[in-house]
Amino acid sequence: MDCPNSRHTGEPATTRRANKLLTSKQQLDSFIAKYSPEVAGVARKALVWMRKKFPHATVLVYDNYNALAIGFGPTERASDAVFSIALSPRWTNLFFLQGATLPDPQKLLKGSGKLVRSIRLENVKMLDDPKLLALIDAEAARLGLPPGAGSGKIVIKSISAKQRPRRSAPSKK
Repeated sequence: MDCPNSRHTGEPATTRRANKLLTSKQQLDSFIAKYSPEVAGVARKALVWMRKKFPHATVLVYDNYNALAIGFGPTERASDAVFSIALSPRWTNLFFLQGATLPDPQKLLKGSGKLVRSIRLENVKMLDDPKLLALIDAEAARLGLPPGAGSGKIVIKSISAKQRPRRSAPSKK
């Protein structure tokens, strides 16, 4: 379901929950809180890291059926997004949304599709790896996401009414 207040209004996105208005940031926090502490912890740290790296990037949030995707780009258009952080029940990934054509001599990025490449974030310290930083900087420069690009706002683009479980099932021993 789309959030009617979050699109193209120029005002902070809000939604009603238990007669209380939530900001876009509060909504995003509530989406992340659905995940295990381990996945949520890595995701929160990665989100803070990306916001420091790209403070003015427009953040696009999709709480979809399969995963929570948090995109970063210069505009509110999904097609302009450069990166996304995606949470699944077991891990957090950093996606390079046009990464297939990005030179990656160290072979850090995974995937075989025509456009997207990703790296699984085992921990947020991975974002301090100079090789990964070089890829992030190259992709941002190549696709028009310099540190000053964008509005800096969080836009809730969609919330799926039906969602897969956000926490993985306990393993059977």
